[in-house]
Amino acid sequence: MTFEELKPGDHLRVIAPSGKIREPLSVETGLDIWRSQGYQISLTSGYDRSWGYFAGTDSDRRRQLLDAIGDDYSRGILCARGGYGATRLLEGLSIADIPPSTNPKFLIGFSDITALLWALSRQENILGIHGPVLTTLAQEPDWAIARLFDYLAGKPLKPLHGDGWGGGKVRGRLFPGNLTVATYLLGTPHQPDLTNAILAFEDVNEEPYRLDRMLTYWRTIGAFEGVLGIALGRFSQSGSPFNSPGDFSVEQVLRDRLFDLNIPIVANLSFGHDGPNAILPVGLQVELDGDRGILTWPTNSPSY
Repeated sequence: MTFEELKPGDHLRVIAPSGKIREPLSVETGLDIWRSQGYQISLTSGYDRSWGYFAGTDSDRRRQLLDAIGDDYSRGILCARGGYGATRLLEGLSIADIPPSTNPKFLIGFSDITALLWALSRQENILGIHGPVLTTLAQEPDWAIARLFDYLAGKPLKPLHGDGWGGGKVRGRLFPGNLTVATYLLGTPHQPDLTNAILAFEDVNEEPYRLDRMLTYWRTIGAFEGVLGIALGRFSQSGSPFNSPGDFSVEQVLRDRLFDLNIPIVANLSFGHDGPNAILPVGLQVELDGDRGILTWPTNSPSY
């Protein structure tokens, strides 16, 4: 399915499928940036609710999601923030529950939103974009904001450059996301088929030993089998005052757990928390050059 570019006047819906909104001003600032592009924005009923650390009960947040997907008038779904809670919306959710829509739409978010980006990647009328949520958009540098809006307007994505760890060059479908959230999708009905995939991982506030544990789990259950390459973004806030001299760093863990997979790997790409978060479309064909350290999009149009 081909997704037509967005145009000024197109309608977008805001949902809060994860944590409750703790910084309303940052949401408003993000909305102002979207509106400055000429888009019409509507706030889905209940997006500002609070239930514990969630933006409403599971049923409230699931209703937000399904209403936004089924809205034939809307061209896109903007997630207000991450936090925690999107995975809970998938419990008991089947393909039959996803409402049909005659209007294909973009779903934009990252971090905890990984659960929705990956679970809905099989829906032909939804194109996930791993990118800033409303609360983080204003923190992005100008080039990253321009990258988001240029892509939605139909312009080709520029390559991302990082540090190549070798392994040659491959093409495959890109599945970007938060490593922790993605790990907890493994073995569930919502795990996408990762055969011939290129994974793109980032994370925040995870100590090296916890990253080690997650990647070891991927290895132990054979989840890397069929994966063609790995792109690594930012793993921020990983330091701990309890680390002892000689403990492994994040990079040492990543190299130890990934390098012997003998597939192309590119590290230190500009996406993730606490820094530029370059958008990464979900499920589209990309080329990863592990020798030159480049992630590129061989086709320009956002289509499957």
